[in-house]
Amino acid sequence: MSDETTLSSAKTTRKRGLLLLGAAVVIAGLGWGGYTLFFAPASEETDDAYVAGDIVQVTAREQGTVIALHADNTQSVKAGEPLVDFDPALVGAQMAAAEADLAKAVRGVRGGFTQVDEADAEIARAQAALSTAKSDLARRQDAVKQGAVSGEEAAHAADAIRTAQAGLALAQSHKANALSAVQGADVAHNPQVLAAIAQVRRMAIAEGHLRLSAPVDGVVAQRSVQLGQQVGPGTPLMAVVPLNKVWVDANFRETQLADIRVGQPVTLHSDAYGKKVTFHGKVIGLSAGSGSAFALLPAQNASGNWIKIVQRLPVRIGLDPNELAKTPLRIGLSVTVDVDTRDTSGTPVAAAVANKLSVQQTDQANPEVEARIRQIIAANGGSAK
Repeated sequence: MSDETTLSSAKTTRKRGLLLLGAAVVIAGLGWGGYTLFFAPASEETDDAYVAGDIVQVTAREQGTVIALHADNTQSVKAGEPLVDFDPALVGAQMAAAEADLAKAVRGVRGGFTQVDEADAEIARAQAALSTAKSDLARRQDAVKQGAVSGEEAAHAADAIRTAQAGLALAQSHKANALSAVQGADVAHNPQVLAAIAQVRRMAIAEGHLRLSAPVDGVVAQRSVQLGQQVGPGTPLMAVVPLNKVWVDANFRETQLADIRVGQPVTLHSDAYGKKVTFHGKVIGLSAGSGSAFALLPAQNASGNWIKIVQRLPVRIGLDPNELAKTPLRIGLSVTVDVDTRDTSGTPVAAAVANKLSVQQTDQANPEVEARIRQIIAANGGSAK
């Protein structure tokens, strides 16, 4: 056999092998495509997804100096546990001044009621003087007719009446002035006393802010406050992240949203745990706009040349809290999301609107402060109900 025959046979064999390989690839592709088209469950996937959650900021509510820190980054805290203590010296002095002002206001109002009583006595005295002057004038007028007294004495008696009338008017004016400060309310409800009570309550609130407690269960993060630091109202001190209530924002392309429905089941895998740990969740809702719409400098598609770019919108996915308790996720971790879209009977995610959020935290009235206010009022001559 010649060299040319051997070379020709090798080329033929190689060509046959390449043809067989190509045919195998085509058959495999057709098989995979057929399986995906007819047998694989309908789903939408994305790896552009990240864990998100609430970051509850703890801020100073009064000006003060930090004297104690009870929590640091990465530490778990329960709602109500102490986080930061402030120096109570200044607020304590202000509370003492407020209580003294309340006592002073009560005494001042009690003095106002006393002035009303004095004005009543002054009016009674002026009325008696006027009555006496009128009687004297009547007697002198009779005596003048009989020639027993001179007309000058009668004139003096008439002047005495005018003097008594002026004294009565002055006494009535004093009463009106005294009533203007106390009329219409008892001591405990007088405007001056109420203003002093409000200041005492204000300082009681300030005393309550000398210890900052954890608003929610979570993990401390972003602690920036230091021992001995002087801070003002609104200064960020640290944050508490409730890891038991995190969710996932999956950024799907807008072309993937047609079959996604609220309530559809979702399987997730986190890069932090790998494929060994599977998280389960449900579709909750869709963001109000794409990231580019909320950007600092949004795109201006109405001017110049325009090229259509498929946008991504965050789909919020709620997670199973029991799974989070066993394998907690941190905010910002990347995850892979697979939404099972076989059941399309629910509300389309693009048309769904979530329920309103209602979260509040208020300062409750302190019974001890209210008791102290009543005690101060009573001790200074007033009556507190």
